[in-house]
Amino acid sequence: MKYILAAGLTGAAIVAAVAGVAPAVGAAVQGGATPARPAAYAKCAACHSVVRGGPNGVGPNLFGVVGRRAASAPKYNYSPALAKAKPTWNRQTLDRYIADPNAVASGGKMPKIPTTPAERAAIINYLSALK
Repeated sequence: MKYILAAGLTGAAIVAAVAGVAPAVGAAVQGGATPARPAAYAKCAACHSVVRGGPNGVGPNLFGVVGRRAASAPKYNYSPALAKAKPTWNRQTLDRYIADPNAVASGGKMPKIPTTPAERAAIINYLSALK
């Protein structure tokens, strides 16, 4: 059993920390709560920031991505393929894009990263909470 000094953590964050899941650091959502970053998001974090108003990385900042049009993050140089396809990011389009980016925007910049349906669901749930 792990014991953690949890000053300032919410009950959910304490449960996550005790379970060995690090709470997310960075992007605060409405109401001040920060959703727990799922382990599966590590596959995305190398390229994508999720900090409100934060910079783009190799990929665009994903804070608030759910519900916005693709190729619309400020100051990011999108591929012509994604700029042309320009879907609106919702659970279905994100699931298809994460599973196989070329299925949504053939010839885009994002590589295909192997993910399971459960990993994609966790990533999409996390991104949906960042508003």
